[in-house]
Amino acid sequence: MTIYIGNLSFQASEDDIKSIFAEYGEVTRISLPIDRETGRKRGFAFVDMADEAKEDQAISELDGAEWLGRELRVNKARPRTDNSGDNRSNRSDRFSHNPL
Repeated sequence: MTIYIGNLSFQASEDDIKSIFAEYGEVTRISLPIDRETGRKRGFAFVDMADEAKEDQAISELDGAEWLGRELRVNKARPRTDNSGDNRSNRSDRFSHNPL
């Protein structure tokens, strides 16, 4: 599982994030996206931890916490959805939602 951290201070580094989440357990990966055009941090990050129970604890304790002057939004990351095409031709997708 991956943890999403939103409303992150632009001053936060990967080491800063690791030190906060390491208090809850082993951090296995950190992704701190950078804007391609500006080279600036985008204000959010993703963290993976070795133990899912520790991830859940970190989420519950850090969501809404103030850190580096910002109120963090911490939750389970949702898979990215592809909104670029029309999936009507996919039969299983056609029956996975209620018709209008």
